[in-house]
Amino acid sequence: MSANEDKIRQPSLGLALVPIVLTLFVLGLQLFYFGDFTPHIPLAFGIAITGVVGLMLGHKWPSIEEGVFHVINISLPSVSILITVGMIIGVWIASGTVPTLIYYGLKILSPELFLAAGMVLCSIVSVSLGTSWGTTGTVGLALMGIGAGFGIPMYWTAGAVVSGAFFGDKISPLSDTTNLAPAVTGTNLFDHIRNMLPTTVPSMLIALVIYFVVGFTLIDTSQVSFDRIHAITSALDEAFWISPIMLFPAVLVIVLAVMKQPPIPSLFAGAVAGGIMAIFCQGAGLHETFTFANSGYSIDTGVPEIDPLLNRGGIQSMMWTISLVLLALGFGGALERVGCLQAIINVVISKVKTFAGIQTSAILTSVATNTVAGDPYLSIALPGRMYAPVYRAMGYSPLNLSRAVEEGGTLVSPLIPWNAGGAFVITALGLGIADGNFENLLYIPLAFACWLSPVIGIFYAMTGLFSPKASEEEIHAWEASGEPVAEWHA
Repeated sequence: MSANEDKIRQPSLGLALVPIVLTLFVLGLQLFYFGDFTPHIPLAFGIAITGVVGLMLGHKWPSIEEGVFHVINISLPSVSILITVGMIIGVWIASGTVPTLIYYGLKILSPELFLAAGMVLCSIVSVSLGTSWGTTGTVGLALMGIGAGFGIPMYWTAGAVVSGAFFGDKISPLSDTTNLAPAVTGTNLFDHIRNMLPTTVPSMLIALVIYFVVGFTLIDTSQVSFDRIHAITSALDEAFWISPIMLFPAVLVIVLAVMKQPPIPSLFAGAVAGGIMAIFCQGAGLHETFTFANSGYSIDTGVPEIDPLLNRGGIQSMMWTISLVLLALGFGGALERVGCLQAIINVVISKVKTFAGIQTSAILTSVATNTVAGDPYLSIALPGRMYAPVYRAMGYSPLNLSRAVEEGGTLVSPLIPWNAGGAFVITALGLGIADGNFENLLYIPLAFACWLSPVIGIFYAMTGLFSPKASEEEIHAWEASGEPVAEWHA
C-alpha cells in the first residue's frame, strides 16, 4: 500500500451525505425554482463538490478522475446504443418503417385495446431485442403516433410503452443489466431470470388489467375523431410508400436478436437496412439518408398530431441525452471512488438485522443510487457488491439480492427524469419536458409494471414468500471460490 493510500480516510455518514444533499439542492433549484429541465449543470456541480470532499479525505485528483472515467467507460456500450438508436429513429422514419407501423396500427388496433396491446407488443419486442432503449425508440415511437391518432394523452401511451419495454430489459438473457445483476451477486443468469418471475408476472398482469380497464372506462373513446385518424393515414399514405415490405428493417433486427447476435451490430444492421429502404423504396438520395441518420428526419404533412413524431431522430438528437448520461455517470463514479455511497450503505447494513430489512434496504438502495447517481449500472453493481456478503452470512441465496437490485435498478431507471433511462425515454418519445410540457411526466406513475415490481418484492421480503434460503450447492460454491461472507450477528 502506498503512503498516499495510508492517508486516505473513509467519510463519515454526515460527510458522505454532503455532496448528495448539495447536488439535490442545486438540482431542485434548477428544476423547480427556475422551471428549467436541464439537470446537466447541477450534476457537473455534483462532480465538483464530490471532488472537494475527496480531496479533504486525502484523495488525489487523478484518483478521483480515474473513478469518474472508470464508470463512464463501463457504460460506454449504452452510449453506443443511444447513438445507434438515434440513427435508427431518423432512418426508419425516412424508410417508411415507423410510418407503416403507425398506419397499420391506426387501421387495425381499437382505441379501447390500444394501451394493453401496446404494452404487450413492447414486451415481446423488448424480450427479443434485450434492449428497452431500442424498443422504446422504435416500436415505442410508432405507438406514440398511434396514440396521438386515437387522441389518447401522451403520458398514458408513454406509461404503457415504458412498462412493456423495460419488462424485457429485466428478464431477457440478451439484456446487459440482466447479465450484470447475477454477475455482481455471484448467481447464475437463468436462475436469476427464473427468480424474477414471482415479481415480474404479477406486476405485468396487474398493469395489463389496468391498461385494459382504462381503455374501456377512463379514456373516452367516443371522442375519437375518425376524421383525424383518416387525416393522419391519408397524410402518411401521401408522404410515404406504405407497405408491409417497409417492416423489413424491424423484422431483421428481431431475427438477429433471436439468433443471439450482439445488440449493437444488430441495431446497426437495422439502421443500414432502413437506409437502403429509404433510398430504393422512398426515393431518398444517399446524402439525404446520411443526413437523416445524423440530423434526423424532417417533413411537413400539415397534420399537427403526427408531424412532431416524424420530425425527429438522428445522432444529434441524442446528444442532449448522451451529455446528461455522461455527467450522471461521472457523478456516480466520483461518489463511488470517494467512498460516499459505500459509507451510506455500510451504515444501513450495520443497522438492519432481519432478512426483510436487508432485502428492503437492497431494493431501496438501488432506487436511491438510481436517483442520486443517475446510472442504472451503478445502482445494480454497487449494492450488489456491498450486500452480497451479508446475504451469505444470513444463509439466504444471493438470488434474492440479484432480484432486488434489478427491481430497484433496471425498472426504476426510466422513472427518474435525470437518470440515463428517464432522459432517454423523454427524448425518444418526444415528451417535450424541456419545453415545459411537464404534464407528460405523468408517465412515471402510469408506468405501472416498473414500480409495482419493487413494491411486490418488498411485500415478499416482509412475508418471506419467494425468498429462497441458500442451497447446499450455493454454500459449497462460495467456499470453493472464496466469496466473502460478512460477520453477522442478528
